[in-house]
Amino acid sequence: MKLRVFRSGTVFKMTLALLAVALFALGYGWSRPDATAAYRTAEVESGDIRVAISATGTLRALSTVEIGSQISGQVISVEVDFNDPVTAGQAIAHIDPAPLRTRLTQAEANLASARAGMIEARAALRNAEADFTRKTELASRNLVSGADVDLALAARDQARARIASAQASVQQAEAAVASARLDLDYTVIRSPVDGVVLERAVQPGQTVAASFQTPKLFQIVEDLSKMQIDLSVDESDVGQIAEGQRVEFTVDAHPNRRFIGALHQVRLSASNIANVITYPVVVRVDNPDGILLPGMTANAEIQVSQRTGVARIANAALRFRPDGLSPPEPARGALFAQLPMLADHLSLDAEQRARFDAVLAGMRERFQSGAGRSPGGASVATDGAGGTGGPSSEAFRQRINAMLQAQFAEFRSSLRSEQQTAFDAFIKARPATVWVLESGQPVERSIRVGLSDSTHTELVAGNLAVGERVIVGSQAPQT
Repeated sequence: MKLRVFRSGTVFKMTLALLAVALFALGYGWSRPDATAAYRTAEVESGDIRVAISATGTLRALSTVEIGSQISGQVISVEVDFNDPVTAGQAIAHIDPAPLRTRLTQAEANLASARAGMIEARAALRNAEADFTRKTELASRNLVSGADVDLALAARDQARARIASAQASVQQAEAAVASARLDLDYTVIRSPVDGVVLERAVQPGQTVAASFQTPKLFQIVEDLSKMQIDLSVDESDVGQIAEGQRVEFTVDAHPNRRFIGALHQVRLSASNIANVITYPVVVRVDNPDGILLPGMTANAEIQVSQRTGVARIANAALRFRPDGLSPPEPARGALFAQLPMLADHLSLDAEQRARFDAVLAGMRERFQSGAGRSPGGASVATDGAGGTGGPSSEAFRQRINAMLQAQFAEFRSSLRSEQQTAFDAFIKARPATVWVLESGQPVERSIRVGLSDSTHTELVAGNLAVGERVIVGSQAPQT
């Protein structure tokens, strides 16, 4: 009886053990992660790519005029105040004219004296000429000596010289009168332009001293419906900007509104502050409603380039590489591996494809006979997905692009205009590599990419379509 109980207990224990194993296996099957869950992916989408350079600057009027005084004296009245509109020629301040009127009266008296001296000199000249004529006639009849004739001649010449001196004195006195009158006119300070008074640095009763330098009394800005922003752009970015580019900016006074301007000028006068080189950039802005004021800080973005409605991929996909996979060695002839991608990108017809294949065959033959060297002497094996990416890779890529344009120049001329545009975009594009999941495993694909912003890069060509998913990173293991 005990033996049966023992055997029954043994069977029961074995049953429990088998049940536990089954449950463990079943639980393991339920919790085993899917291979695709080991990676994070992002969809290739259609959208816009916008590249912009950020800079900060100050708004100011296109023209600002500082008005001073050319004479010294006491200000007896000020006719305008801050923000007052003024017109060209309008009197905006007066300096006491009394001292200058006195100087003008003195100058006019000196002029009258000089003119009187001129009249006296002319009378003396007439008398000297008459005396010389008489003595010359008498000398011809031997009634006077030659010495008397010489004295008369000298007196005539002296009278003529006094005429010249008197004329100079009159001109000098006239200039003094003109100067005194001009200074008297300067006692009325006038606006040279139409505009608005931005600053007023003078009060009635204040004495202006213009002996050493012209004092600034007023600052007038012209038409505020057009303004400009003075930006400072880093030397690393200045090569990407050019006149006419669109500029968007905001000001702290209106944070919810974006204003539009146009890049007007890139000035050559660089500034070096703490070994940082910047260049001044001028942006022209329309201000029809007058809400932009001089001195406001503008946070601007210079739009370098933009693509609208293009296929784009996340930048993280271009940086991803499966764990444990080292960068591939450059494949010999990788340049030619991407040229068939160009043919697919252009959607060539049969005749165009035949011409394309003929050019490609000729290039391949020259490549093989030239030991894989480009006309510049560099190996073309590094151009393509998996390139070396060394310090000179960009310059080398440009040489390769120039070689391709030269080799395909005749072929390109036979293409339609839209195909030529696509050809140029492909040549300018950069080679890149992304990874996609096929049967749960990452698979490498070569593509050509173009414009890139902070989050996405333009997909120019390659075996990749909008809607597909590319790997952007590895999933963190769950504990």
